[in-house]
Amino acid sequence: MIERLFTNALLPDGSAADLAVSDGRFTAIGPDLAAPETVERVDLGGQLVLPGFVDGHIHLDKSFFGEPWQPHRPAASLRERLAVEKAMLADVRPARVRADVLIAQTASLGTVAMRSHVDVDATTGLSHLHAVMAARENWRDRVDIELVAFPQAGILTCPGTADILDAAIREGAEVVGGIDPEGMDGDSKGHLEVVFGIAERRGAKIDIHLHEAGLPGVAQLHRIAARTLALGLGGRVTVSHAYALGDVDEPTLDGVARALADAGVSIMTNAPGDRAFPPILRLREYGVRVFAGNDNIRDAWWPYGNGDMLQRAMLIGYRSGFYNDEELGVALAMATTESARALGREGRGVEVDAEASFVALAAPNAAAAVAAPPSGRTVFRRGVALA
Repeated sequence: MIERLFTNALLPDGSAADLAVSDGRFTAIGPDLAAPETVERVDLGGQLVLPGFVDGHIHLDKSFFGEPWQPHRPAASLRERLAVEKAMLADVRPARVRADVLIAQTASLGTVAMRSHVDVDATTGLSHLHAVMAARENWRDRVDIELVAFPQAGILTCPGTADILDAAIREGAEVVGGIDPEGMDGDSKGHLEVVFGIAERRGAKIDIHLHEAGLPGVAQLHRIAARTLALGLGGRVTVSHAYALGDVDEPTLDGVARALADAGVSIMTNAPGDRAFPPILRLREYGVRVFAGNDNIRDAWWPYGNGDMLQRAMLIGYRSGFYNDEELGVALAMATTESARALGREGRGVEVDAEASFVALAAPNAAAAVAAPPSGRTVFRRGVALA
């Protein structure tokens, strides 16, 4: 039985259609759908309908969005950057308030789900996690938020952090994080044993920040793929950034792409502006899932960002040299259906049986929306417009 009928819509390919919704899901999609007169009708006025955006990588506890402008402060090393971050965070509102503001911003632009990394270590304990969990609760009916326990300062070089990571998973984080096993901790084997050990013991997923460049970074990817394959964790492991994939020659890239695909390891990229990043289309040829996230938004790491995943898709396409409609469609998928699948959330497209969470905006088709993201949007969650 149809509960609501959306009429006069454009599908991502630019074709006209109606969309029938029942119990929060699409039950029929096509031109001139029939429905009883008593069914509520919503005229979309010829607007384009896109799947709700899924931000696969964001840091809700770090952002200064909504705070007075914070000029960027230079840092000569990662350790110095972490010290700068702590000092800047001490001068702004609590993490719970800032996280709530940033969630509101992303939701207004069409994000319906996200994965947020949250700093945990022996110094801050679980304070950031508890703050973001409280903000998540405020948005439970509007934005699905998955949390990563992220050891920003390292694991082995920050004694006690391994236990904090384990505690974070017990208290509600769904994903155990890691960061530069060799570059940060100087012990790839030990670092990965902690991360994969917690995941195996607690049934958690894994998301590892990997900034290590060139062949050392590729070696880390092979280690991660091997552990994933050995433990049967395919589809539950992500490597974020993986800059090394943009540094190496084609034979080396092909070899690690095969390993990642065979193991079921996904790659997240935000197409950063200051360095090489994973070659998206080449990885996809081998069957590697590549998806997108905003990463840092107006924080101590960089001053850019507004939380718009459609704009992120545009930046990914721009930096990747995506020009034709099919390639622009890949950039959009990375911010919608591919991100959803990487987070274990199937059924997020504009298709029958999928959740009716979508964005309506003025554009002739999906490629045009990615190339020039419209600002005006209406966001629907399970078929209901959000304020």
